[in-house]
Amino acid sequence: MASFEAFAHGVDDSTRNFLENNTGIQIIPFLYIGAKHMVTGYDHLLFLVGVLFFLRNSKDVLLYVSMFTIGHSLTLMTGVLANIQVNAYLIDAIIGLSVVYKGFDNLGGFTHFFGKQPDPKKAVLIFGLFHGFGLATKIQEFHLPEDGLALNLLSFNIGVEIGQFMALIFILLLINFWRQFESFDRFSAATNTVLMSGGFMLVGMQLTGYFVS
Repeated sequence: MASFEAFAHGVDDSTRNFLENNTGIQIIPFLYIGAKHMVTGYDHLLFLVGVLFFLRNSKDVLLYVSMFTIGHSLTLMTGVLANIQVNAYLIDAIIGLSVVYKGFDNLGGFTHFFGKQPDPKKAVLIFGLFHGFGLATKIQEFHLPEDGLALNLLSFNIGVEIGQFMALIFILLLINFWRQFESFDRFSAATNTVLMSGGFMLVGMQLTGYFVS
């Protein structure tokens, strides 16, 4: 489980060693680490799959992705620079809940059980804030030196956006290809149920870590 968690957030031994020992401004390495973090961050990717699953209009895709980007960029920068301490396990559990929420929303669960769907744009923005705090907690674990911190952090955030863009292209190509077949409609409910199950697994893993740590 520890190795799985490390893979999820792209913190291998070489990356960890660099973050713990770097000094000064390191733009390119932080760009790379940020991109790698997003591409290997399965919790972020699962949420994005849920967000994009039923979006067909390119303007809607741009809008929802922008809301998510604004949310996580704001709390990533603010969390680290203002040294806002948040329990990493609890934040990651909320990120897991964001995956559960999106799968449940895609299944029409809110409308069916509660008669009303939460505003999806606001929900993506709010969960984006929590995803950003999740990123911030990972950076804070390494106690980065103050020298060059703001620029390094900005580089990391830009790297995250680059990684997100790469992941979005792959996800959109895959979903749009699948939409050409009847199996998309036939298995959409099953896919979002699996998405919810994955979110619950993330929540359980993080809460277990919280209570045993």
